[in-house]
Amino acid sequence: MNMLTTPQRSQLFNKVPEVTLSFWIIKIMSTTVGETGADFLAVNAGLGQGITRAVMGALLVVALLIQLRTRRYTPWIYWYTVVLVSVVGTLITDLLTDGLGVSLYISTAAFALLLGFIFLIWYWEEHSLSIHQIVTHSRELFYWSAILCTFALGTAAGDLATEAIGLGFVWGTILFGTLIATTYAIWRFGGNAVLTFWISYILTRPFGAALGDMLTQAKTYGGLGMGAMWTSALFLSVIIILVVFAQCSANSDQQAQLSK
Repeated sequence: MNMLTTPQRSQLFNKVPEVTLSFWIIKIMSTTVGETGADFLAVNAGLGQGITRAVMGALLVVALLIQLRTRRYTPWIYWYTVVLVSVVGTLITDLLTDGLGVSLYISTAAFALLLGFIFLIWYWEEHSLSIHQIVTHSRELFYWSAILCTFALGTAAGDLATEAIGLGFVWGTILFGTLIATTYAIWRFGGNAVLTFWISYILTRPFGAALGDMLTQAKTYGGLGMGAMWTSALFLSVIIILVVFAQCSANSDQQAQLSK
């Protein structure tokens, strides 16, 4: 879903990718990797929740520092950061639910309110929530704060629908897929581009999480039994291939601009 606004000249080039089909494919797969990757590291690899949170949190901080220091959108840096945000967002929700016993109803509502607060302050300060205008450091900080919150919110909402309410992985995937398709239809028929983008961005998280659970969980629990390792490896491979193509395209565009 493309935004309708165009960034004005600033100290930075726009730091986020164009919203294309490839964008949404990578986004959904990164959310699935966040769900399956967190489970694989904590359970299958035997690291445990504490070590996994510490390692992934440290990697995310480093990735964000690298992302913030760049002056233009660099595909591999951006999507590496998104994958780590996905993993950390999952771990945050798991910590609240499994570690601290916070109800999924409460955590979902709390993350929704927090995201609304971030958007309110962002719009108050910058007068736009469009991702085509991430051309200053302050906007980029707002952007990544919102992104992290959407992943935590999406994880909580997905677990709420599939586990607490009892829809299961298959029906959860169908539900959130239908909501995404409905949001896309609203945008196609003239709905606000910024609003529909952020709604879709939030919904792709529980969709990817439900899809990941459906693929990885044992058949006795309603899944397909692929396992976290193989699902993570498969989806991560597709992400890498798409990001490599995006990076090559970005490098070609930059060389073309320099040659003018």
